[in-house]
Amino acid sequence: MSGQAPPQIPFFEALRFWLRLGFVSFGGPAGQIAIMHTELVERRRWISERRFLHALNYCMVLPGPEAQQLATYLGWLMHRTRGGIAAGVLFVLPSLVLLIALAWIYMVWGELPVVAGLLYGIKPAVAAIVLHAAWRIGSRALHDAWLWAIAGLAFVAIFAFQVPFPAIVVAAAALGYAGSRLAPARFAPGGSAHAAAGHRYGPALIDDDTPPPPHARHSAARLVRVVAVGLLLWAAPMALLVAWAGWQGTFAQMAWFFTKAALLTFGGAYAVLPYVHQAAVGHYGWVTPTQMMDGLALGETTPGPLIMVVAFVAFVGAWQSSDLAALLGPDRLATAAVLAAVLVTWFTFLPSFVFILAGAPLVESTHGELHLTGPLTAITAAVVGVVLNLGLFFGIHVLWPAGFAGPFDAWSALLAAAAAAALMRWRRGVIEVIAASAALGLALHLSGRK
Repeated sequence: MSGQAPPQIPFFEALRFWLRLGFVSFGGPAGQIAIMHTELVERRRWISERRFLHALNYCMVLPGPEAQQLATYLGWLMHRTRGGIAAGVLFVLPSLVLLIALAWIYMVWGELPVVAGLLYGIKPAVAAIVLHAAWRIGSRALHDAWLWAIAGLAFVAIFAFQVPFPAIVVAAAALGYAGSRLAPARFAPGGSAHAAAGHRYGPALIDDDTPPPPHARHSAARLVRVVAVGLLLWAAPMALLVAWAGWQGTFAQMAWFFTKAALLTFGGAYAVLPYVHQAAVGHYGWVTPTQMMDGLALGETTPGPLIMVVAFVAFVGAWQSSDLAALLGPDRLATAAVLAAVLVTWFTFLPSFVFILAGAPLVESTHGELHLTGPLTAITAAVVGVVLNLGLFFGIHVLWPAGFAGPFDAWSALLAAAAAAALMRWRRGVIEVIAASAALGLALHLSGRK
């Protein structure tokens, strides 16, 4: 451990790091946050543990993908607006390109036995990965019995009573605010002071007591300017889509729905996916339930935010769209599908950039104020319960693919159990688990057992 803080980080050195992160950030939000923690807090010491967790707590309370928002936040903190935009874009770009390629392969060759067998093996692993993510997030966030109780209440509320997640967020924030007044040590960010002291990795470039840089100081004029630019960047392409194909056109409806998903769903990808599933499968009919699960399976095999499964949904939905076939011609549906994936990614992630660039200066001014961090800590605990609920949701659909009235898939259960053991007991990597599960699924499929 060095006794000196690292020197200032050149912008292009940071750019190389964010690009590399975009290609290696596997494992869903928990794995991606763990990679950033290892690289930025422990190894490079660009930011301290406490400042990292404070930024993470803010990103966890926002609607949208918390890992991508955290990368944007940290890039902005180090290198102003251009650093935040570069970090956020590079975190997403490799995943978008790979998912478009995989979605094209899926639509052209998805019925081939080899592809079907690979997907059969991957889907049980996905259910295990989501449950493992709940465990990993919980192991970092639930450092007190009160936070465990909040996580348990959140799970019961959403699983048994279908309480909307925004209501759970409001309730958790209220409990966190009250708890920070009644028992402040229990709601301190990252645990007690003793716990925080146990996670020191040497002086950091942005340390616990480093004052915010000039660009990180809150300004009402800057806040208004960022929000205005964000609204313009949303309204201009939306107006063009409506003028081109009408409000009821597939592109405009996708843009509008994924804007709502970006603004109204909290807890990152694991919390938003049930909402996307409900709308894309049930309301709009863009994809079938099987295609949605296959998209999630493919999303788990690529780096970047898991919410990038929306690019798959948009690609497949546009490919199968009758109005786009009439508008562009059936021979140009692949072009329409690529355009849909790019558009949906724009409308899904634009709010995240606005939230960070507009709100981060205010958050930076509060990293020592427990009455504000207490609610964020409690909301993080509630998210653990929601992620657990999502893991069960996917597990049920994998084990009973035709519903509870249909047969139980024993082979999928064995694959899911093996994947869970590999992740939790033997600590194997996500990519190793997915590769092994895909190989086993292919063997079962080709042997005729499934």
